[in-house]
Amino acid sequence: MNSIRYDRGADGIVTLTLDNPGKSANVMNPAFRASLEKAVDRLEAEREEIRGVIVTSAKKTFLAGGDLSAILALNPGDCADAFHRAEHTKSLLRRLELLGRPVAAAINGTALGGGMELCLACHARFCVDAKGLKLGLPETNLGLIPAAGGVVRLVRMIGLQAAVPMIVDGKSISPTKALELGLVTEVVPDIETALQHARDWIASEPELSKPWDRKGYTLPGSTEAYIADPMYLRTAPILLIKKSRGRYPAQEAAMRAAFEGASVDFDAASRIESRRFAEVSTGPVAKNMITTLFFHMQDANSGKARPEGIAPRRVSRLGVLGAGMMGGGIAYAAASRGIDCVMKDATHENAEKGMGRLRGMVEGQITRGRMSRDKADALLSRIQPSGETKDLDGCDLIIEAVFEDRALKASVTREAEPMLAPGGIFASNTSTLPITGLAEASVKPANFIGLHFFSPVDRMPLVEIIKGRETSAETLAGALDFVQQIGKTPIVVNDSRGFFTSRVFGTYIREGAQMVEDGISAALVENVAADAGLPVGPLTVLDQVSLSLTNSARQQALRDAEAEGTTLAPAAGYGIIAKLVELGRPGRAGGAGFYDYGEDGSKTLWPGLVTHFKAGSAGIDAAEVEDRLLYIQAIEAIRIFEEGVVETVRDANVGSILGIGYPRWTGGVLQFVNMIGTAAFAARADALADAHGERFRPPALLRDMAARNETFV
Repeated sequence: MNSIRYDRGADGIVTLTLDNPGKSANVMNPAFRASLEKAVDRLEAEREEIRGVIVTSAKKTFLAGGDLSAILALNPGDCADAFHRAEHTKSLLRRLELLGRPVAAAINGTALGGGMELCLACHARFCVDAKGLKLGLPETNLGLIPAAGGVVRLVRMIGLQAAVPMIVDGKSISPTKALELGLVTEVVPDIETALQHARDWIASEPELSKPWDRKGYTLPGSTEAYIADPMYLRTAPILLIKKSRGRYPAQEAAMRAAFEGASVDFDAASRIESRRFAEVSTGPVAKNMITTLFFHMQDANSGKARPEGIAPRRVSRLGVLGAGMMGGGIAYAAASRGIDCVMKDATHENAEKGMGRLRGMVEGQITRGRMSRDKADALLSRIQPSGETKDLDGCDLIIEAVFEDRALKASVTREAEPMLAPGGIFASNTSTLPITGLAEASVKPANFIGLHFFSPVDRMPLVEIIKGRETSAETLAGALDFVQQIGKTPIVVNDSRGFFTSRVFGTYIREGAQMVEDGISAALVENVAADAGLPVGPLTVLDQVSLSLTNSARQQALRDAEAEGTTLAPAAGYGIIAKLVELGRPGRAGGAGFYDYGEDGSKTLWPGLVTHFKAGSAGIDAAEVEDRLLYIQAIEAIRIFEEGVVETVRDANVGSILGIGYPRWTGGVLQFVNMIGTAAFAARADALADAHGERFRPPALLRDMAARNETFV
């Protein structure tokens, strides 16, 4: 099966068209490499009859990256195989580069990873200025580094200081930005123009060698003594470690490949790149990140959870109840995708206050150059602030985003639900309250569902969809369609207090508090959390959420249990939280919690943690703190999976990373268990339970899997 069409015109120009048969995209897999080798062999054989070569694509995207399934199958002992695989691919691109005939890329769609590397191997690049078209080397986002000459060529084209951020951060850029950097020759309006300009360029008899293959070449930005500015060479590695905390081997490998390769010739630099690729591609972090951030994310975003046989639907008119930060954020997210919204609050004045916040968000986007004035005005015009229920008439979907109060939610449900269009869906944005109970206020519980957004909505990509006991398949399908319509990633869970994300995240913040109560330094807890890759320390989160509200919720739960004739088991962290509230430290809003807050916005850990709780007196190392923070969340996730609240490993992993900030290097809560190994994880959990409490004791599901040496798939 040939993935590349070879067409030689009467003018002597060969067009290589990338066209993977029967597939929607071109991928640099074994079949593609075999086709490329066949094409290069033929080009070399017919060189005397050829004037030039144009590489283009028959797909919407130019060429995707490498075959991630094959990389995922690599094991730690496969370094040599990974090295030789990379060397073979780049040898084909090098032969194309040294063909002795002008080679141009006519880029009609996104070219990332291997696709971008193929373009860089060409002598000229003519790129279509198409909406959404991206160019770049995003491999580090999946725990890898470019392995087909991307590091070597990019550094030699634009110098270390410009190339390294692109390679290490894995950021994609627009055609216009690529033109500014000198990575493309010309940006054109359409593929026909790109092909014609490529032909014209070939006819102009251009230089047939790259700058680095000519005598006297010097690296951009280098001097006789240094490969780049000496200050940059000293500070860049330090800043990288400060940012990555040493958790992302690919970023360090990418920087090493760039720095080391800049000091040697092209061929030696290529071998360095291949060695660094082999190191990271066979390691656990790449496996974790590819599994979740590519395959699981791909499944989630492609509607894998959507019930079959139900016609797709689109929301054209959305109602949002509540104009606060959450309600306003939901309205903003929908309006930015072209959906008309009614944002209703108790009064028109409250709704207008919400609009004021949205106008401020939009102005910030304009100031930062991320949105034009026309686009901003169009977005805001789609949102109607209102204090009148009748304005919700005809909405396809209504989402309530009011306070976490059952009575209030029931009231607004009964008031607004009659305004739905026939077959419309009513959703609650609750983060903890069971959906089945909230649906009791609905006259159509089959059309009732949970849509848990995360704050700030404009930046957080996840929506947790919660099915109530009576939620219909049609309602679930419609909810998934809406989440996809507004560009968010969904996970689907069954009903339970706290669902998935809130339950898991709750164990994290409470474990942090419990460690301080156990005598562990508060600073150590917060710093270890940051070192592990957790975005916000548990004590900081508790202060922001409010210690007084957390304590009140716990006390209410205890009273509810007593009224039912049951008792709640002791839970980590609540003791110190109650004591802090008793001491007049309710959290950040009250000016004091685990931290002291200055009027200038500063914060420092409260010295009283030492005197009241002897924080810092316990002899414990950072590794123990890290295990407690990461293991407790994974163990809770296993319990939730065991209960059937979350039904797929995919949703657990994606939800933990996108929703609650579980470190990306782990691949998510259940992939982290896979990385450790179920048997080793269970053994460590038992040790933590013996030392710190039964909350760490492995669930039965984990013990069974460990006995059979199974993993979460």
